[in-house]
Amino acid sequence: MDYIDAKPCTPPSYTNGTIDLADPRLGAAIVAVSDQFFAPAERMLAPEPARFYPDRYDDHGKWMDGWESRRRRGMGHDWCIVRLAVPGTLAGVDLDTSFFTGNYPPGAMLEACYIESGEPDADTQWQRILAPVSLGPDAHHLFPIDSDAVWSHLRLNILPDGGIARLRVFGRVAPAALARDGEINLAALELGARVVAWNDSHYGNPNKILLPNKGVNMGDGWETRRRREPGNDWCIVALAAPGTITRVEVDTAFFKGNFPDRCSLQGAVLDATTDQAIVTQSMFWEQLMPEQPLSADAVHSFSGELKQGTAVTHVRLNIFPDGGISRLRLYGRVNAG
Repeated sequence: MDYIDAKPCTPPSYTNGTIDLADPRLGAAIVAVSDQFFAPAERMLAPEPARFYPDRYDDHGKWMDGWESRRRRGMGHDWCIVRLAVPGTLAGVDLDTSFFTGNYPPGAMLEACYIESGEPDADTQWQRILAPVSLGPDAHHLFPIDSDAVWSHLRLNILPDGGIARLRVFGRVAPAALARDGEINLAALELGARVVAWNDSHYGNPNKILLPNKGVNMGDGWETRRRREPGNDWCIVALAAPGTITRVEVDTAFFKGNFPDRCSLQGAVLDATTDQAIVTQSMFWEQLMPEQPLSADAVHSFSGELKQGTAVTHVRLNIFPDGGISRLRLYGRVNAG
């Protein structure tokens, strides 16, 4: 093997129900950085776990999968400003120094601001949301964020220099980001929708089906193993907001010999429950759309087949009997109140 994958990280319970607001696939971006001599800050936001290539070098030295500044020879520290994918409240962060062993920052601090439009400038007022903390080599560093405020940008300060492999920002989309008028994709990951449970994900995580934009290949979707017993596969989606679905799109892009034969939808309004309890409850949810045929590598749109006027907070997508889905769109209107 010519590379080594970073050790996996299990997010703590306080991140339940959150998404990574620093995910570039959802629209997050680096807008300013003090120094990125050894490795560009954009790598720090990559959704894939960090990798280490023992023999890879470039014109600046050792190639590292993350953001790495040069060695400082004076006062001060390096910093990087991240525009979040969408304004939201924060539950915690992961400052991952995987593979940074002799070049990790010994400390870090986080600041945040909220800007309705544009980017921070010299007059921006930053608020400290994570006091200086100690970091170590080649490890995930998980810190809760105790704040109900809504933020649009983060400034990561590394003390004084070094490298961060990955920055994960666990947060919840601010309700104001959801349009109350007009049709939106209630299953949009960037608006706060999430997959809460599934029965199988052998070839791909179901959360990928909620990503914006078209899938890039067969690996950019949800695919189950070949079913060798009766039944069907399924996943459950918590919508970005309670709403009424008017149109469904199921995209099987790149799935040609392994697309599901059929799909159906069930839905329910859930107030107080847990992700674990949802699985059992979902077997008895109301049918929103009976089984519909699917085909290879195509976008399927359903509206007349859908039961109209039913408010839901959660949807169960059933695929028969197994296979792969690239994207799921649930277009509708956010319920008032």
